[in-house]
Amino acid sequence: MKAQRFTKKERLKKNSDFIRVRKEGRRYSTRNFVIYIVPNNTGQRRFGLSVGAHVGGAVKRNRIKRLLREFFRLNKDLFPTSSDIVISVKKGINIDDKNYQNVRKELCGLFNESVKR
Repeated sequence: MKAQRFTKKERLKKNSDFIRVRKEGRRYSTRNFVIYIVPNNTGQRRFGLSVGAHVGGAVKRNRIKRLLREFFRLNKDLFPTSSDIVISVKKGINIDDKNYQNVRKELCGLFNESVKR
């Protein structure tokens, strides 16, 4: 059960880390999300989210963040080991239509296609 936790060591917190990942990272895009992935020296996956005000009010932003954190927590093995990952939410996402299964389907489709290459 411990493997499914989302610990503090697995979080990106510093603004400089987010900037580095966006600048140096490889970019993958889906209909609603942009994923940046860059190797790191920590030996573990670190995850960060970028959800702007264009998504909606605080309730909608927090909802999408909960869904994305849950996706990361349950699907860590999809992400490359020893990497920093930032998921950014695109403008125009309709959060009312999103549930965990929709998010999982969209992101798993991307990871099965391109990230493992």
